[in-house]
Amino acid sequence: MIALELKDVSVDFTIFNAANRSLKNRIIEVATGGQLTSDRKGHVVVRALDKINLSIPEGERVGVIGHNGSGKSTLLRLLCGVYEPTAGSVHSSGSIVSLIDLSLGINPEATGRENIFFRGRLLGMKKEFIRDQMDEIIDFSELGSFVDVPLRTYSTGMHLRLAFAVSTILRPDILLMDEWLSVGDEEFKRKAEIRMGELLKEAEILVIASHSEDTILRHCDRVIWLDHGKVKLDSTPEIAVKAYFNGED
Repeated sequence: MIALELKDVSVDFTIFNAANRSLKNRIIEVATGGQLTSDRKGHVVVRALDKINLSIPEGERVGVIGHNGSGKSTLLRLLCGVYEPTAGSVHSSGSIVSLIDLSLGINPEATGRENIFFRGRLLGMKKEFIRDQMDEIIDFSELGSFVDVPLRTYSTGMHLRLAFAVSTILRPDILLMDEWLSVGDEEFKRKAEIRMGELLKEAEILVIASHSEDTILRHCDRVIWLDHGKVKLDSTPEIAVKAYFNGED
C-alpha cells in the first residue's frame, strides 16, 4: 500500500552566527514564519515544522497552502528525504520523485548529456536506466546537438527544458511538487502540460505546495493549511480555499 505518514514531526534549524543580540533581533524582525527560540548556547533556533501529524493514503491529491515561511517547502523536503526530522518520525512506502528544485544537481560547466546523468542519479535513477532513456530525454528537451556543449552556454529556457525532461522521465508512486511546473515557450508548455498530466494520472499520491487557488481546486481533493509550522486546517479544497484565500478564519 502506497502511503505517507508523519507522527509528531518537528524540524528545527539552528542559526549558529546569530548569537549576538543585534543579529538575533534582526532575524526576529524579518521572520515571517516558523517559531524562534534559542538553545543553551544562545544560538537562534527556528522551528520550521512543529509536531506535525499527517497520514496520506494511496489515492489522495493533497494541496499544501500557507504564507511564505509557513513550512510548505520544508514539509516537501522532509517527505523526499532532503531534511531529517528533529523529532518524530516519517514513514513512506512507494517510490518518490520530487519536482521541488529543477536546478538541483546541475553543473553549468558540464555538458547537457553529462547533466542528464548528474540530475538522474540525484533523483535515484540507475545508470542503466538513464542510458536507456537518454534518447527520449534529449528528444523531449529539443536540445539537439546542444546536448553536447556546456550548460553555461544555454539560455534559461534550454536549461529548464533539459531539467524538466530528466526530472519527469520517471513514473513515481508519490509525486512531490512546489507549484505547478510550466516551462519553456508556448509549444513546449503544451508538451510539458501533457507530460504533467501523465505523471499525475499514474502517481498514487500527489503532494503539491501552491499559492494558486486554481491549481488547488483543479488538482487536489484535500488541503493542508500550514501556519508558522503547524497545521491550521486539514479539509476539503473548497473549505480551505474559502478560508485561506478569502481570509475567513
